[in-house]
Amino acid sequence: MPPKRKGPLQLVQREVDEIKKQVDSLVKDVESGNGYTEEAFRRCQELQMSAEKTQRTLIKLTKADELAPVGNYDQRKQEEERRLQDILERVTTLSLELSPAGPSTAAGDASKEDSDDDDKDEDDDEDSSDEDTDDDDEVENQAVKTPSQMYTALSDFKGEQEGDLSVQRGEILKIIRKTADGWWLAQDTKGNTGLVPKTYLKIGSGVDDDDDEKDEDDDDENDDEESEEEEDGEELADDQEKQSSHSNWSTVKKALSGLDATDVLSALGAIPAGFGTSHLTKLLEEEGQTYRGSHYVQPELSQSQLSFSDLFLDPDTGRVRPRQVQTCLCFSLWSCRMIPTPGVGVQVLSRHIRLCAFDKTQVLSNIHTVRATYNSKSPKTWSFSPRMTGILPSLLDGDCFLRCNSAHPNLGILFELGVTFIRNSTGDRGNLSCGWAYLKLTDDSGNPLPNRTYELTLNSGSPFEAEVPMEIAATRGSPASVFQQMLQARRLPKLIIKLKSANSRTRTQLSILPDTLLHSLSCVHLLALHRQLLADTLLMDRSTMQNADLICSPILSTFPVLFDQPDLLDALRRDLPYLKQEFVKVYMSSVYFLLHSPSLPPHRLADPPSEEQRARVLFSTLDALKQSQHTSGTSGGLEVFVDPEHQHHAFDITELTFDLLNMAR
Repeated sequence: MPPKRKGPLQLVQREVDEIKKQVDSLVKDVESGNGYTEEAFRRCQELQMSAEKTQRTLIKLTKADELAPVGNYDQRKQEEERRLQDILERVTTLSLELSPAGPSTAAGDASKEDSDDDDKDEDDDEDSSDEDTDDDDEVENQAVKTPSQMYTALSDFKGEQEGDLSVQRGEILKIIRKTADGWWLAQDTKGNTGLVPKTYLKIGSGVDDDDDEKDEDDDDENDDEESEEEEDGEELADDQEKQSSHSNWSTVKKALSGLDATDVLSALGAIPAGFGTSHLTKLLEEEGQTYRGSHYVQPELSQSQLSFSDLFLDPDTGRVRPRQVQTCLCFSLWSCRMIPTPGVGVQVLSRHIRLCAFDKTQVLSNIHTVRATYNSKSPKTWSFSPRMTGILPSLLDGDCFLRCNSAHPNLGILFELGVTFIRNSTGDRGNLSCGWAYLKLTDDSGNPLPNRTYELTLNSGSPFEAEVPMEIAATRGSPASVFQQMLQARRLPKLIIKLKSANSRTRTQLSILPDTLLHSLSCVHLLALHRQLLADTLLMDRSTMQNADLICSPILSTFPVLFDQPDLLDALRRDLPYLKQEFVKVYMSSVYFLLHSPSLPPHRLADPPSEEQRARVLFSTLDALKQSQHTSGTSGGLEVFVDPEHQHHAFDITELTFDLLNMAR
């Protein structure tokens, strides 16, 4: 009976098994010290090329190629792809360890062999055309030893770690080996070899070639006529290549000037698929106060600029009159699941969610930030701490509210997951978007969504463009069976939120807030008190509504700043009695004093040294102020500003006066 023929997938499985055995053997030899480095490096390159070749073959395989039906074909193929990827990662890491850091004997020999080959080509051009290669192994070995292409450095690169090759702009390099991680093994004209990022290289020798051509002409003046004719032909080809590369140099230069830390890491493969630019962070940084909470808590002037459109008093009670808006709801950020983690060489400083009201075309509210908690044992899960009254910092509070007076049919909430990172090798800071989700707040009939839990699949790219689920960037192919589709759906990055109802007291406080605002529920009572103080000062204490003189009110002039500095807002929340008189005393003797303290560094998100120093100053100053209040027997007041033990910035008229015309929206 003839032996049963094996299908293509089974043959690939055997190839993967054989490659794995060879890799294990190589790793064992390297760890035991058997064999010299150059031999191990050569074996490593051969294994990498063999693994890449097998990977290309595996990707092209389909179920129709099999000679007989194969059960769980897609699952088996995915398993082999994962095995090959693991092997390639091991080989790449081993290659970096074995690659020489400076001038290499092997590289020198390779360059010498290249020059010898060039001489032989000039003398024996006709004979070389008749030679054939015997097998694929010899071709692959020759490709490892000799560079396949010439590249030009587009910009200066300074080696950051041992094994990197420093290059200057315009320098011609020979590429010895290309890898999937973006770091290529290159050799310069002096024989030095090392790793260079491929984003710094351009194929050909088109940049700064003029001097090299002149030198070649000077060196070749005494050559015979036959070699001059050959060089003329080569120079003609170089001129054509130079013109092509110079025509694109302006475009390349613009691209290089626009690179930031995020672009570089993306090019080097240190950022997972689906990650990209944080668009909401970009809006916060570029648009100033436009999308900050401090802007939206200010009263809004009417069209005539003589009154307010969102701040009114009830004449019977003297309190702020409630206002009904199109949308007023409460929700909780629950968790984020299956969020990919950045690659090596990147330290994550903060994991957070930025959220705002959104109608699929523009941001309709302030951009609020909530920081997620992270457990190293479950790196792909982000969670949010349960609310504990008076203890949980507002930055970590996932219970939020949204008030928005827009009647747009696509009104919803935009959630953008992001990380703030620092690159270990260079110290560059950056912000990444880990995907975004959009929850429309009405159904197809225009009715509000019911209060329940929602699982939102994250999208990649820009939220201002079409939705592109992250599964497209994260997976290959499409599962065939329903069961596999269910398993694949569980691996998709998701955000879980819960819409909920508020109690009557919270609803009453929300009704007097600005018409458009998104913030933490733990700060509602502060916002309500601030709103009442605004009404008292602007609608009752002014002599006439047409009076726009400066108003002496340190609280009204500085309170909105607290919404951009959550730790100061927490300092006020912890010591706040529910009376306006005590509110003024506590404010003036705590956060107002801290706001102008010279020992308090500027607020900066995801900056651990600054956050730690601010926390030390906050707690030590509050404790000292409380101690002085107990000693003097007062409940707080302006006496802290004349105490020589506490430093304070010089008083400025802008921090003591509320400018109605400039502060109102």
